[in-house]
Amino acid sequence: MSGKRVEGPKGMVAASHPDAAAAGAAMLAQGGNAVDAYVATAFALSVTDVSQTGLGGGGAMTFYNAKTGTVEHLSFYPRTGSDAAWARPDTSQGRAMGRAAAVPGMVAGLLEAHGKWGTLPIAQVMAPAIRLARDGFVVSPLLARTIDRSRPKMQADSLAMLRFMPNGEPLRPGERLVQPELANTLERIRDGGRTAFYTGAIAERLSAKVQAKGGLISVDDMRRYPTLTVRPLCTTWRGYTVIGAPPPMGGASVLEMLQIAQASGVADAGGFTEGPDAVVKMADIMRLAGADGNRWRGDPTALRVPARGASSAAYATARAGLVGGPLADTVRAGDAAAFDTTRVADACGRFDPYPAQPATAAPAERSPSKNGPADAREEGQSFTSHLSVVDGRGNAVSATTTVGVLFGSGVYTEGFWLNSSAANLDARTRGTNRYANSTMSPTLILQGKDVRLVIGAAGSQYIQPAITQVTLRILAFGEDPWTAIAAPRIHASANDRDVEVEPGFAGSVYQALVTRGYRPESRVADITFGGVHAVYVRPDGTRIGVADPRRDGVAARQ
Repeated sequence: MSGKRVEGPKGMVAASHPDAAAAGAAMLAQGGNAVDAYVATAFALSVTDVSQTGLGGGGAMTFYNAKTGTVEHLSFYPRTGSDAAWARPDTSQGRAMGRAAAVPGMVAGLLEAHGKWGTLPIAQVMAPAIRLARDGFVVSPLLARTIDRSRPKMQADSLAMLRFMPNGEPLRPGERLVQPELANTLERIRDGGRTAFYTGAIAERLSAKVQAKGGLISVDDMRRYPTLTVRPLCTTWRGYTVIGAPPPMGGASVLEMLQIAQASGVADAGGFTEGPDAVVKMADIMRLAGADGNRWRGDPTALRVPARGASSAAYATARAGLVGGPLADTVRAGDAAAFDTTRVADACGRFDPYPAQPATAAPAERSPSKNGPADAREEGQSFTSHLSVVDGRGNAVSATTTVGVLFGSGVYTEGFWLNSSAANLDARTRGTNRYANSTMSPTLILQGKDVRLVIGAAGSQYIQPAITQVTLRILAFGEDPWTAIAAPRIHASANDRDVEVEPGFAGSVYQALVTRGYRPESRVADITFGGVHAVYVRPDGTRIGVADPRRDGVAARQ
């Protein structure tokens, strides 16, 4: 059974495409665990949610092992290579299609997760994705629209045109997308593992095509791509233990916003939809966390990223004093580094959380930008795909993946699109052999030893505010998970007074924003405003899977 809101006593998958969610649920029904379901779903999304994610991208996942009571975080985001040109800005100013592409980590990450924690054979786990690529699937209105809006990328490659724009026109809703080249690549990965993708013919053709389009990826860069195991962020909040995605992911901002919401009284407001004071304060909180996120971001293997300090309750208390204060046009970042050695809560100690960073490391300070590393205000900009899984044993996975902007860099090879993640790098974060940074924030929330909420979102800079607002609605305000995800949201940027607002709030909310000095901008709920997929677990063990109505996804039960 699947739908936008589904209940069940056993395993549950929520993902951004029905066929992909069904692939994950099938693994659970066949005796697999949450990681088997995650890997099956992610490979299937690489076929069906092809404008948002794919083999040419990357991502991050957080896994809770209910048997051992441990949490693991694996990052496999795209990474620069060894060419010294990676440390220099793109002199083509975006005209060289291949220059935005970094070394993809998706395949390495999925295979490593399965090898460490999966239980079913990889051939069984990958079978749904291969079938969907070989036999095709029905094109949705959303996919048809993204293809239409990405015509220049399709038109730059004859094979992409054949698959996505046969007869010179984009596929229409109801038609089938068949991808035999992608099926072949998936079969090679199934049979040859990581080696089949990162060495040999696939890597050679990928490198040659990227370089022909002005990019830098070499065969050696492909061969040497490493996944990144990082300890997760952890904090306590309202009796819950919140596990966040560490750098180069953006989980610190979610933890910071939840903490400031608690310290400023927003978490006790009872609701947002008809709560003008709570919404106005939430806009302030978003701006504070946004300023911190813009400053403290980067590859933790090369830069000092004080994410532990930024997500601490002590830092949130200091920042909460600014909520409701004078409204500045631009919010200044705080000194999260000063709180980096703050002792973590006792409930976090068992997870060996993300450590304080050495004061001698290079600071990861970013130059200000209005909307973070990518401006997603218009469709065609940066998007992602999120999935959440809880199996019948209580294991859970929260995972977010992406190719960057729609259809990534526009480089199409071996049946998949290469990412545009190198465009996330700026003067501070650029360098050789570095992971690009991201706002992606796969999140797990525990109550004692039990998973209570598995949540994440898609949508560039909309990701962290969307996760925060939905989490507050479910765990602080007591709203049903479907109500919480479907409810209207706001989005505020650190560097101006504009606040994007979806329809559905009480009139007093919009009026209060104006009175505070904000400039509300009407925003119809759509793909760019954060696609949240979550699984909530009731205290009695019932799983409630919910998929955001702003996207194609569904929840599917075992």
